[in-house]
Amino acid sequence: MDVQQLKPRRDRDAPIYLQLYRRYRDVIAAGKLRPGDRVPSVRSLASELNVARGTVELAYQMLTSEGYFLARGPAGTIVSPHLENLGGSVLGTTTTSAKTHSAPRTPSTAAPLPFQLGLPALDAFPRKTWARLASHHLRTLDAVTMSYPDPLGYEPLRRAIATYLAISRGITCSHEQVFVTVGYRGALELVCRTLLRSGDVGWFEDPGYRYARQCLTHAGMRLTPVPVDEEGLNVDIGQQRYPDARFAIVTPTHQSPMGVALSLPRRLQLLEWARRRNAWIIEDDYDSEFRYHGRPLPPLKSLDRDERVLYTGTFSKVLFPGLRLAYLVVPASHVERFRDMANHLCGPGATLNQATVADFMEQGHFARHLRKMRSLYAVRRGYLVDALLDTLGSRIDIQPQAGGIHVLAKLTGRQSDTSLAAAAQSNGLAIQALTHWQVCNTLHGGLLMGFANVTEPEIAKSWVKQLMAVIQSQ
Repeated sequence: MDVQQLKPRRDRDAPIYLQLYRRYRDVIAAGKLRPGDRVPSVRSLASELNVARGTVELAYQMLTSEGYFLARGPAGTIVSPHLENLGGSVLGTTTTSAKTHSAPRTPSTAAPLPFQLGLPALDAFPRKTWARLASHHLRTLDAVTMSYPDPLGYEPLRRAIATYLAISRGITCSHEQVFVTVGYRGALELVCRTLLRSGDVGWFEDPGYRYARQCLTHAGMRLTPVPVDEEGLNVDIGQQRYPDARFAIVTPTHQSPMGVALSLPRRLQLLEWARRRNAWIIEDDYDSEFRYHGRPLPPLKSLDRDERVLYTGTFSKVLFPGLRLAYLVVPASHVERFRDMANHLCGPGATLNQATVADFMEQGHFARHLRKMRSLYAVRRGYLVDALLDTLGSRIDIQPQAGGIHVLAKLTGRQSDTSLAAAAQSNGLAIQALTHWQVCNTLHGGLLMGFANVTEPEIAKSWVKQLMAVIQSQ
């Protein structure tokens, strides 16, 4: 294959790495590269095309993650032999059976975008272990897996979650208090249907998790913004402005998106308010597993003596979002109410994924994966922060965070974070503006950037250079 067929054009709207990625897909589909063919090294292709190594590396990473390439270490990178098993759907050859079916299918193009939020390190997921566990359930296909799924969730998974929470988060609960849901939104829907009514007023962190805000507003809740400072949700202001609220939704361990932790005095103050007003606290303990220094404060649920806390967690960021699995821990005295409502909802879906997660947890793979990710994310955060400081310098102020998988960079100048984020997104950078996570817009603008898939320092530098070009064009 002539390498010049891959040469990107700098006058195109698409980023260079994305053009390179698409050209490789096209030559594979056209049969100009066959399964098993070796492709040029990152260094040699970057030199041949006169582009940055980080740009080529990012394109190769996307092609590898989607199954087009197979990296073999020192032996180089080849077109994946597994593509042969897909026949004409990928390789551009037409088989007799393919002619009678609909349009050919290709692997998903939903590769991680630069700076994409909420996405874990997909390259570091133990796929072989997961595939082995899932294959076991597919081979056996016992009666439980084939029957209608339990609307409360697969019982072995609920037991595994209860055990995990007792060990890692100090939450004592029975598996009967655990409800498996279709993602975090499924947990919020179950709470709203069981305990709340349309029109109920609730405290919402400002800035706060925008997708929870959208979900609750759609469910008919009236959300009232309560500001967040260096100690988290300002409970005093909440009580002054909206003392009769029926609920509060908080991210106390790692506030979304500011990254601060709710201080212990405020945790106790919030619990006392809920007890006194007979209100509910919905605790979203997202990213609690990823803390890089210091010990995390205990979750509100572990401090709850009056059964006012509803604890939620998700597997989207610790495993992968395609699972669409989350869980809700409810007070023991309200299990029956939640059970009755869960039986009228769609439940968490097929048992197969739930059974695989249960095995993954019970056999110790989950704990090992989390330990690995803590170390990995600390390194990858460093890659991005170093690149931002080296390239943007005094233009930004990186907010200190003890954990999580995103960086918040405050803008020190007068540039609009919304217009800057929009321009970045039009150039293929999945940056989000802090303003869009606010209700009252009281904070200075900032940029939210995910770093979980920054696999090398060169990739971080390449992304940040693209961001710098966008900033300079504004």
